[in-house]
Amino acid sequence: MKLSDAFLAQGEQGFQDLLRRVSISRLRTYQLYEPLKVRTHLHKLNSETLRKAAPRLWERLQQHDEDLASDLAQAVLIGHLDMIIAALDFLGVPHQDGFFAKDADVSSYLTEGWQQRAYEALKDRFPANVLEFYLNHLGIETGRAQEIFRP
Repeated sequence: MKLSDAFLAQGEQGFQDLLRRVSISRLRTYQLYEPLKVRTHLHKLNSETLRKAAPRLWERLQQHDEDLASDLAQAVLIGHLDMIIAALDFLGVPHQDGFFAKDADVSSYLTEGWQQRAYEALKDRFPANVLEFYLNHLGIETGRAQEIFRP
């Protein structure tokens, strides 16, 4: 399963909603602004240009552009670190402010039904589609996702 699948599972409307949640200031803070601007082929990156580019970006995701999917995932999720921290804390995954080492083996924390349990515990505190996307992202990145999680 690929990261682009997590976006595609949201549907085009859901994808557009995720793009509306991108925090340009957080992109700058975490030095993701320029790489995303280049990856999206935008001369100027702001909320409006990102929204207008959504149909083109959607097409690229349908073609499984995994580099784009990775950069967009970072852009969406960096604005929701509080949600990521809450999810990792709930699951008991050791992390440093929402980040864990890429080579860390967290599979022992992601036991049967982990996505549903985390979703149920956090759905009232965070946007449901962003939470669903993150749980799919975490499953894909850790190799624990057998299929796309749909609550």
